[in-house]
Amino acid sequence: MLQNLPTYEEIYREFRWHIPEYFNIGDAICEKFAIKEPGRIALIGWNCDGKPDNYTYGQLHKNSNRLANVFADLGLKAGERVGIILPQSIPTALTHIAVYKSGAIAVPLARLFAPDALVYRLKHSGARIVVTNQEGYEKISTVRGDLPDLETVLVVDGDGGLDFERVVKAANAQFSSVNTKSDEPALIIYTSGTTGPPKGALHAHRVLLGHIPGLQTHHEFIPKPQDVAWTPADWAWAGGLLNILLPCLYMGVPVVYGGMNRFDAETAFRLMSETKTTCAFIPPTAMRLMKTVDKPAKRFPLKIRTIGSGGESLGLETCLWAKKELGVEINEFYGQTECNLVLSGFGARGVAKPGSIGKPVPGHNVALLNNNKELCKPGETGEVVIARPDPVMFLKYWKDEKATADKFYKDWMLTGDQCVQDEAGYFDFVGRDDDIISSAGYRLGPGEIEDCLISHPAVKLAVAVGKPDQLRGEIIKAYVVLKDGYSHHHNTKDLIGEIQLHVKGRLAANIYPREIELVEEIPLTTTGKVIRRTFRQRAIDEVQSAD
Repeated sequence: MLQNLPTYEEIYREFRWHIPEYFNIGDAICEKFAIKEPGRIALIGWNCDGKPDNYTYGQLHKNSNRLANVFADLGLKAGERVGIILPQSIPTALTHIAVYKSGAIAVPLARLFAPDALVYRLKHSGARIVVTNQEGYEKISTVRGDLPDLETVLVVDGDGGLDFERVVKAANAQFSSVNTKSDEPALIIYTSGTTGPPKGALHAHRVLLGHIPGLQTHHEFIPKPQDVAWTPADWAWAGGLLNILLPCLYMGVPVVYGGMNRFDAETAFRLMSETKTTCAFIPPTAMRLMKTVDKPAKRFPLKIRTIGSGGESLGLETCLWAKKELGVEINEFYGQTECNLVLSGFGARGVAKPGSIGKPVPGHNVALLNNNKELCKPGETGEVVIARPDPVMFLKYWKDEKATADKFYKDWMLTGDQCVQDEAGYFDFVGRDDDIISSAGYRLGPGEIEDCLISHPAVKLAVAVGKPDQLRGEIIKAYVVLKDGYSHHHNTKDLIGEIQLHVKGRLAANIYPREIELVEEIPLTTTGKVIRRTFRQRAIDEVQSAD
C-alpha cells in the first residue's frame, strides 16, 4: 500500500515492495473479510429494472470453497488450466477464486469470441475444465472434437454440460487452499499482437499485489470509506480483472457488475448514479461515448470521485470535458497485458497533465529507449521499457520461449509502444509501433488526430490510420461515425471539408486527414478498443485495388 506522504516524489522514493514467499489470490480476496465481517458486501449486481443484488464476502468464501471441491472431485490438479467464458457475474468471481484456491491456472476468455478464437486459446492452454453459460456451451459444442484436453464443461444456465448451480450447492463449504508461492502461476491472459497467433501471458499470484500501488495512484488512495468500484470492461481482460475486480475485492471495496450486454453511455451514468459508484475505470472509447450524453451531472446524481482510463490514448478533449462536466480529473494510466499499470496520473499528489499517461507508479522503473537502445533524452520519442524484476510482470508466454526471449532487451521488457517524456517526467503516448503514421517525414500518433476529430460537433467516433502514398509515404486517412443529428447531412462533401479544416486549425496545416470516409460503425475489441488494424488493412487494400 502507498504511504500517504505529501508529494508524489516522496511516495515514489520511499516505496518498497513486500511480497511474501507464499501468497494465494483466492485466499487473499476472501479470507480476512469472510472471517471478520462475513456480511460485508463484496459484489453489487445492478440491473435496470430492480434493486441492486448484494453478495457478501461470507457467500463468496463459502461458495468458492464449494466450487473448489467440485473441481477436486473432477480431478483438477495444481497447475492445470480452467477456461472461464462468462460475462461480469457472481459465477465469474467464484470461478476465479476457486481456481486460485485449487492452485490451478485460470484462463479468462471473452464471451464475444467466436468458436475459432475459443478453440485456439483453449487448445493452446490445454484447458481441462471450462465454466461458461449456455451461449458459450453452444459455441464449444460445435468445436468439441478439436479440444482433446477438455473433459468437463460447467454451465451456469441452460441445459448443456454439468449444472453449475446444482453441483456447487451440493458441495462441501470447507476447503483447504493450496499453499501457493507468490511466484507460482495463477493466470493466463491471451493477448493479440499484430503478427502471429495470440500469445498467452502467464502471471503469478503476486500479480494481484503488484497492482495495488497503481490502483491507489489513479484512484487516489483507494480504499476510502464508502468507496464502490465499477468498470464496463470485460472481466476477461486484464483491465477489468486486474484493475478492478481482484484488487478491489482484496481491499474490501464492493465491485458493481452487470446491467449492460453492450455499452450504452446513458445507462452507464444511470448505473453509476444508482450504485453510488465512487471509483470507475472507463476505457477511452467508452469515455468518449459518455462525452456525447447531454448534461449528465445534472440528470444523474453522481458520487464519482475518481475516474481512471487506459488501454489506448484518451486525448485532451475528453479530459477537459470530464473536468468541466463531472468535476473529476481523469487519471490516465498505462500498462500491457504482460506488465500492467506501471504509469499513471495521480491527481491527489499533483501528477495531473491532461492528455498525458502520467509518471511511473511507485514500485516500477519505467524508461524510454531510442532506436540505438539508449535511454532517451527529454523530448525524444522512444519505446516504453520496464525493468525486471517487477511483481506485475508476466512470467513468460505460455509454450513460447522464443517470443518470451524477444520481449526483453537485457533487463528491460520491451512494449512496442512509443512515448515522449517531458522535462517534468510526464509520459505522453504517441502510439504502438505499428499504429505510427509516417507522413512526409513526420511520425504521428493516431490518438491526437482522433481526439481532434471527435472535438468537432458532428463526430461521434473516429479512427485515423496511415494510407500508403507515393509522394508522402503515407497520408492520414480517417474513418468517421457521425452523430445522429448529422448522419443525413444534406451536403456530405461540405461537412467533410469542414471537419478537415477543424483539424487543420487545431493541430497543424500539414497534420489533418487528407481523406475522410464516413462509416456506419467502428468495430471495437471486446475490451472496448478501436480495432485499428482492420482500418489499416482497408486503407492498404484501397491503394492496391486502385493500382
